Amino acid sequence: MSTSATCPHAHDISGLREPKLSQSVHREECTQCFDNQDGPAGIDVCLVCFNGSCLDSDRHHTRNHVLRSGHSFTLNVKRTPKKKASNRADGEEPPAKMKKLAINEEREEDKYDHTTVFKCWKCDLQGGKEIAIDVANTKRLTDGVMLSLSSARQSEVKAWEEEITACEHTLCLEQLQSGAIPQEGDNQLPDQECVLIPTLGLAHCASCELTSNLWLCLACGALGCGRAQFGGTGGNGHALAHFNTTQHPVCVKLGTITPEGGADVYCYACNDARIDPELATHLSTFGINVAVQKKTEKSMTELQIEQNLLFDFSLTAEDGSALQPIFGAGATGLSNLGNRHTIASYSCYMASVIQTLFSLPLFQIRYYGKRPCGTSSAYVSPTAAAHWENCTHALPADCLECQMYKLADGLLSGRYSKPHTDHEQAPTDALAHPTPEHTPWQAGLKPAGFKALVGKGHAEFSTMRQQDAEEFFSHLLTVLRRFNHQNTRGVSESEPTEMFAFGLEQRLQCQSCHRVRYRVDTMDALSLGVPAHELADGEADTGAATVGTPDESGPGKKRYRSVSLEQCLNLFLGPSGQEALEYQCEGGCGKVNAVRYAHTVQSTQRLPNSGLRQMQFATFPDVLVLHAKKFQLVNWVPTKLDIPVILPENDELNLDNYLGHGLQSGEVELPDSSNTSAPSQPEVDAEALSQLEAMGFPTVSCRNALISTGNAGAEVAMEWLIMHMEDPDINVPIQTGGSGNSNAPEPPAEQVAMLADMGFTNAQAKKALRETDGNVERAVEWLFNHPDDTGEDNSPATSSSETKKVPPGSSRLPARYRLKAFISHKGPSVHSGHYVAHIHDAVGDWVLFNDEKVVRADETSVRDLKKLAYMYVFERE
Repeated sequence: MSTSATCPHAHDISGLREPKLSQSVHREECTQCFDNQDGPAGIDVCLVCFNGSCLDSDRHHTRNHVLRSGHSFTLNVKRTPKKKASNRADGEEPPAKMKKLAINEEREEDKYDHTTVFKCWKCDLQGGKEIAIDVANTKRLTDGVMLSLSSARQSEVKAWEEEITACEHTLCLEQLQSGAIPQEGDNQLPDQECVLIPTLGLAHCASCELTSNLWLCLACGALGCGRAQFGGTGGNGHALAHFNTTQHPVCVKLGTITPEGGADVYCYACNDARIDPELATHLSTFGINVAVQKKTEKSMTELQIEQNLLFDFSLTAEDGSALQPIFGAGATGLSNLGNRHTIASYSCYMASVIQTLFSLPLFQIRYYGKRPCGTSSAYVSPTAAAHWENCTHALPADCLECQMYKLADGLLSGRYSKPHTDHEQAPTDALAHPTPEHTPWQAGLKPAGFKALVGKGHAEFSTMRQQDAEEFFSHLLTVLRRFNHQNTRGVSESEPTEMFAFGLEQRLQCQSCHRVRYRVDTMDALSLGVPAHELADGEADTGAATVGTPDESGPGKKRYRSVSLEQCLNLFLGPSGQEALEYQCEGGCGKVNAVRYAHTVQSTQRLPNSGLRQMQFATFPDVLVLHAKKFQLVNWVPTKLDIPVILPENDELNLDNYLGHGLQSGEVELPDSSNTSAPSQPEVDAEALSQLEAMGFPTVSCRNALISTGNAGAEVAMEWLIMHMEDPDINVPIQTGGSGNSNAPEPPAEQVAMLADMGFTNAQAKKALRETDGNVERAVEWLFNHPDDTGEDNSPATSSSETKKVPPGSSRLPARYRLKAFISHKGPSVHSGHYVAHIHDAVGDWVLFNDEKVVRADETSVRDLKKLAYMYVFERE
């Protein structure tokens, strides 16, 4: 990099504009690798588009950006930590670990010094030339870059702002009661039911004796207990019962009201936390003056933070020694995202899935070009370098391919997997899970850009809340496939997500005419119901072998009989997985009224004239993902059950007996109903449908929920179900016109263009939109489920048996698998608590990825946690 005070292009600087509020300023980190402002070279921020790029001599990200964009001026930003004087005396204990929300945030300028330099790349295309410009432009542009929200912080703020909002029920609240709630000593009660002021400590639920977790109805003043919360906070759901009876939706949690007017407000109609802009006025109706209130109970967010800190995974071995941290290629941690000073966020679900994916050879080769063993820090993936030269996105932060290459380089190169030795200057996360004292650790990468891009537009993954790891796995595969389909115009030459895909054969037989139908659905994961048998106090576990199982029972902790993985497979696949269901026979047998059993059915009773459905593999994947569904609904909240699942010996799985063989000799096929002109039901997410059915909801209701929510996932559909359980048409199937519904209105041109940009023809886009009532999300799913349909109304692709889609995977035998990784979870719900990943490395050891901490796992913890895992990943031998 050359240095000069003069520049012949300096007059162009006056035309540069400081960033707008809506623009992301990438000043903290390179958008194409994890080099950041704390490095010796700092980050160059483009003064036109505000892209951040590094000056690494092997990657040339700043130079590439200048050549591709033509933007010539950058502001180099370097950050160095200030030396912090310790106020503690010798031998004084360090301050307690921060666990609450109400804490003072330390400003960045109090902790760091920043150095900024203007550079012109027209003068020096190799390294940029340092230039001096006039004082006015220096201050204007420097302040514009340094005082704006960074891209990571902007995404975080946006996510939290979207977390809790007002709703129509809080904005249009009608109050039915007037007059103060009686105080202690009052002899007369108003005609309507009322309660005592909570600050007196005498209030209790109107339907039981609970004195905590109390919710005041803001419409009529009724007081009821909430639902039992994670972590043991009691509740019998009487506030919910009050809503079901009166349809008064808005309530406030007593004990959380602050003088500033803050409180936990919940809307049962929306089934979510809300803001009441007029809370002080509404409370005054019942004689509650917010100015004199004192917060006496934890808010819902505080409870969740405490629980997430409580459910941690030990970083010590059985003998008490610290587990050995490891560093280098393929051993880089991912730090939890969020604002560590004010409120916690939970991205461990994402970190555990990402670490697992990038441990698989196909992902490594696709996005890194090779396996990480023996990799030099100077190595650059040839495919990544070629993509950087030809990327069509204006900003790498908006390109999923760029972000995947960035993740691969960060996780597999080993460039960032180094121990921190200076604990005073190393960034600390007050809400992170603790590390054994004096143990070296990594700072960990923060994939904030990746999370923002993958979660963009999604109701759950765009937020900063904890999410379900299995749902994120499915969502990520969908996002990658859509992007790659668009990028390759439908040609997937090296699509690593296909290693998970397999065909699941469904055999349906009418028990009246005994004719059959076979259908093959494409799946990426197999969700297995796990039978729950609660053990009584003192009862021995007589289930599968449980050698070495620790006794974790404690006061109030439920224990369950262990089951083998083979039992779970048999309950879903093969003859023992048959389920009776209500069935309309196309062969003329009429509608059969029969009881439908879930996949975890423990009885195979066959009713006369019923339909029987049986699942088997049509093909086997290269990598098999098993999802252990160990939860049940408690007060309409999915609650996780710690049921031990015992894996086969040596973690080896043989699936030969679960291979289906299609239509057999002597079987008569049922008529194909797909050629009829009768209305048909829209496509739904089979995996989400299975999850909802396992919770006990009727199939028709589940399908309606998924259709109404645009196949947004099981959790969103479940919330819809809870809100619409009383609808008279909840069990009436939603239908659309038959295939090739040419009478439907012409889809909007912008929707057609959106799908065409993904690589589909206009005819395919129009047909998909007609088939899905103009829902773009469902149209995309329809297109992926009908790849052979040309879009013509008389296209034979969807009706001809001669052009059936060949399912992914292979039906070759033997189908033997060995455990590669498992994702574990601690906590009462998959949407709270903490996720980690255990991965079997190349040398045969188990490695624990616990956010930024990467350690060699001990045999005891692996053996115990394996039985309580949430997801299992098996590689085919």
